[in-house]
Amino acid sequence: MQTPFTQPSDWHWQTWQGLPYLTCSLLNDWSHGFFTQQFAPRPPEALIEILHPAATVYRVKQVHGDQVLNADSLPPVRSTDRDNDEVPLAEADGLFTSRENQSVWACTADCTPLLIGDLATGRVAAIHAGWRGTAAQIVPKTIAQMQSQGSQLPDLRVVMGPAITGEVYQVSTTVAAQVGQTILPEQPDPTQPVEAVVATLRQLPDSPVLDDPQPGRARLDVRKVNALQLRQLGIEPDQIAIAPYCTYQNPDRFFSYRRESQKKVQWSGIVSWG
Repeated sequence: MQTPFTQPSDWHWQTWQGLPYLTCSLLNDWSHGFFTQQFAPRPPEALIEILHPAATVYRVKQVHGDQVLNADSLPPVRSTDRDNDEVPLAEADGLFTSRENQSVWACTADCTPLLIGDLATGRVAAIHAGWRGTAAQIVPKTIAQMQSQGSQLPDLRVVMGPAITGEVYQVSTTVAAQVGQTILPEQPDPTQPVEAVVATLRQLPDSPVLDDPQPGRARLDVRKVNALQLRQLGIEPDQIAIAPYCTYQNPDRFFSYRRESQKKVQWSGIVSWG
């Protein structure tokens, strides 16, 4: 997938004990990684050894919502906990940090993993953004939380990891309209037919909503919707990167729920500094 936000040269394959994971040059100031299926079933408590062994680990139970939590409000997850199913996790889909050496994580298997870094403070965030979270604008809500902690928009770097691309992600026109209307200059009349909203979205330059031959269906590029939400906030294209990899179309590297209908995930994480 090639978009104004995608520069393939920004992305680099790294290896750990022969296993591949991705990093992005926009986040060079932070230890981070978008891990592949080859690292399964290692959880973040094990993966942190690759990024920053001294960092604490924070993760949540993802529920496809718009809840965003401060890592300081949660207990860290320890390696000794990872085999204990009794350890409760807070329900949320976004995490941000307030202190150094905090790692935050998101797991995905077609949804979009986003990692955010603040060049001025060193603080970071990790977000799980499926179509429901994107429709609820979880990314702008996370950034609002970071701003409440002192972040300034020009200092932010936002990176979206491997996810299913619009060319293969078929959804109902209802879903396409629900997600896509978040980027329209004016919200459509609620009485307007879904097909009319989708038609308006398809007329946008470089639209995230694509045609589908099946009636009542459309193709939806969720990462592009998130990028356009970021642009509406005032974040510039050179502050945004989108991985040129599709989870559905790369079965050798990534799990895909749409392709396999199995609950397998890959993790993405980042560590704060400063």
